[in-house]
Amino acid sequence: MATPSEPRLLDSRPLEVRLAEFARERDWDRFHTPRNIILALTGEVGELAEIFQWLDDRQAEAIMQTAKAEHVRQEVADVLLYLVRLAMVLGIDLDAAVGEKIKLNALKYPPLPPG
Repeated sequence: MATPSEPRLLDSRPLEVRLAEFARERDWDRFHTPRNIILALTGEVGELAEIFQWLDDRQAEAIMQTAKAEHVRQEVADVLLYLVRLAMVLGIDLDAAVGEKIKLNALKYPPLPPG
């Protein structure tokens, strides 16, 4: 959890409330097990990857200026929604996890020396 000296990096709480409400309204909680959500998340990542599958780097970098832009946005949203839902089901505080991971990465990958 963020301390007063460390502001939140990610506030997923409003999204978590909406996702919980969405699942509850459809009686989906019984299906939202970690395994099921991971499988759904994997499928969505696959759908996102499929868009880029045969593109070269130049085409991939320009994808948001093409007719495929909305498809990319939709698949990125699906990945995010399933990832947040997984964190909810597992009881992971995303802000704390992200903050800790950034700190670990800073130790593992120190900045390049000047010059």
